[in-house]
Amino acid sequence: MDLKQQIDKARMPRHIAIIMDGNGRWAKKQGLARVFGHKRGVETVHNITVAATELGIEYLTLYTFSTENWNRPKEEIDALMNLLVDTIVKETPTLMDNNVRLLTIGDLNRLPEAARRKFMACVEQTAGNTGLSMVIALSYSARWEIINAMQTAVRRAQAGELRAEDVNEQLVSSLMTTANMPDPDLLIRTSGELRISNFLLWQLAYSELYFTECLWPDFTPEELYKAILDYQNRERRFGKTSEQVVGRYGTEPGRWKN
Repeated sequence: MDLKQQIDKARMPRHIAIIMDGNGRWAKKQGLARVFGHKRGVETVHNITVAATELGIEYLTLYTFSTENWNRPKEEIDALMNLLVDTIVKETPTLMDNNVRLLTIGDLNRLPEAARRKFMACVEQTAGNTGLSMVIALSYSARWEIINAMQTAVRRAQAGELRAEDVNEQLVSSLMTTANMPDPDLLIRTSGELRISNFLLWQLAYSELYFTECLWPDFTPEELYKAILDYQNRERRFGKTSEQVVGRYGTEPGRWKN
């Protein structure tokens, strides 16, 4: 039985987030410029999006460009922006054909105006699709997001619309850029790095973390299946005991249901 057939469709993660790491190192191994790694990484995004759609994943969030990435050489940033926009425009008909909705989180005001305009046009064009939601984290960092949420809360308080006792988890979540999405069930990071890198710090509180040595350009659908199978063999307790989980879900330890 191949890996895909081993996946239990009744226990799928609703939301998978991926830190796509290793494009530059992949290119270096091939003796190529970094931009070629990014181009190969775009192909991987296409393949993983198709695989996620076939599996019935509801949300796929891809860490595409962080606020810290603005510190990279201008030549690389320009190449990345051109590649990103050209790819999104090119792939939009495919997204439409496959009922994929394109969303974005991040500080898009920092993008070049032409790139931002083209990108948002694609977001608007796919807004009515009801299948997989592909979320592009672009010019994003979790600390930026949390600061932005705090500023919004302070402004509401100053306007008399918010009291200290109103602040709870639900309120904070509603101020995040992911307010209308479920928190990620599974975070995948490629390239062997073992850190979160300022990504979805609030939302990942109870996510399962999966790290792989595989560089992003080499991350195939089979690698995605491995991550999902690993996820399905974990016990998600959310602070409860194994016995409580078994009692609630009627499953054996290490097996659970959404």
